[in-house]
Amino acid sequence: MNHLILVLNCGSSSIKFALYETDANGVPRQKTWGGKVNGITGQNPTYDTSRSAKAPLQLDPAKPYHSALEHIRNMVVQEQGERRLSAVAHRVVHGGSKYFAPVVITGEVLADLRTYIPLAPLHQPFALEAIDVLLGMYPRLPQVACFDTGFHHTLPMVEQILPLNWSYWENGVRRYGFHGLSYDFMRFALLERHGDLARGRTIVAHIGSGASLCAMQNLESVATTLGFSALDGLMMGTRTGALDPGAVLYMMEIEKLTLEQAGRVLYHNSGLKGISGVSDDTQVLLPLEAGNERVRIALALYVRRIAKEIAALATVTKGIDLLVFTAGVGENNAIIRERVCEELGWLGARLDPAANAANSPVISSADSAFTIGVEPTNEEWVMAQRTYELVGLEARPTPRLVPTAAEA
Repeated sequence: MNHLILVLNCGSSSIKFALYETDANGVPRQKTWGGKVNGITGQNPTYDTSRSAKAPLQLDPAKPYHSALEHIRNMVVQEQGERRLSAVAHRVVHGGSKYFAPVVITGEVLADLRTYIPLAPLHQPFALEAIDVLLGMYPRLPQVACFDTGFHHTLPMVEQILPLNWSYWENGVRRYGFHGLSYDFMRFALLERHGDLARGRTIVAHIGSGASLCAMQNLESVATTLGFSALDGLMMGTRTGALDPGAVLYMMEIEKLTLEQAGRVLYHNSGLKGISGVSDDTQVLLPLEAGNERVRIALALYVRRIAKEIAALATVTKGIDLLVFTAGVGENNAIIRERVCEELGWLGARLDPAANAANSPVISSADSAFTIGVEPTNEEWVMAQRTYELVGLEARPTPRLVPTAAEA
C-alpha cells in the first residue's frame, strides 16, 4: 500500500515542504507536490507550491511560525485527498556528538536536540518548533529527525579536533561538518552514475548560498570544510568562510561590536555580498565584474577559495578520481565551474567546454586527469527515503492518523 511522507525544511524565516508518495519500489525521486512559505517573520509573508504561483499569506503576528505550519497542514490535507500521511521527516541541522543516523522523535530525543541549539542557533530552534507543533497536532504520527551533521560522523579524529585546549574537545567543540543530507544523496546518485569510480577518491563541491566541500573514500566522509559552525571553509554568499579569529577580536575590541553585531557581520554581511557591495548571487555579479572592481575581486576570491580547498582535500585523499559540483551554483553556473577548474589545471583538471555549458553529468574532457561531473542534489528525497527505511513503511499498512480532506 502506498504511503505519503511529508518532508519539512525549516529556516528562520521560511519553511520548505514536500510530499512523497511511496510505491512498490520505495520512494520515487520525484516529489508528488511541494512548496515554500517565505517571509514568516516579515511584514509580507508569501507562499507558493508546485501547483500555484506565489501569493500573500496572512499569519498570526503573535505566533507566525505556528501559524505558517497550520497553513502548511491545511494545504497538505487538501493535497492528500483520500490518501493518508504516514510520517514526517524533518531536516535538523545538528545532532551533536550523539545522533548520526535518522531517529524517530520522542520526548527524550527532543529534549536532547534542544541542548544543541547553542551549536546551531540560526537553524536548530525552527526545526524543533515544527516538531513540537506537529507533536501537539498528531501525537501518534511518526516524526523523524534527519541530521545535516550526521554524514560526517566517519571523520577521523584528526579531522574533527580543533587546535584549542583539550577541554573544548571534551565539551563538544569540534568539527561537525554540514550539508550532510546533500552528501548522503550523493552516495546514491554517484554510485548510480559513475559506478565503482565513486568509491574512490571523490570530492563533492556543494556550492550554493551556503557552501562546503566533502572528501569521500568508499562514499564515506573523510574530510570536510565546514566545521564547528556553518561559518568555516569556503567563502559563501553572505558568510565569510574561514577567517582569522583576530579579525573578530578586532571587531569586538576596537570597533566595540556586540556579539550580536559581530554575528550579523559574519553570517549576513560578508562573503560575496560584503565584498562586492552588490549581491550574494553569482548570476547577478558576473555581468557586472568588467565595470566594477569590487565585484571582480569578490568573484576572484570566491573562486580562489573553492580551488584552494579542493587542492587541500586532495592532500587528504592523496589525489582525485572524481570531482562533482552540486547545489545551486555548482549545478547551474558553468562560468564558476570553468574558473575553478582553470585554477586546478596544475592537478590535471580539463573541461569539455560544450559539456560544461550544458551542465552535463560529465563535463571533463578525455585528457583530464580525473573525471569532473555535475550532479543535482536532492536532500528532500534522501530525507523521505531514510524515513521510509527507519519507520519500516514497506511492511506497514497505511494508518488513519491524519484526516482526509473530506474528514477535515
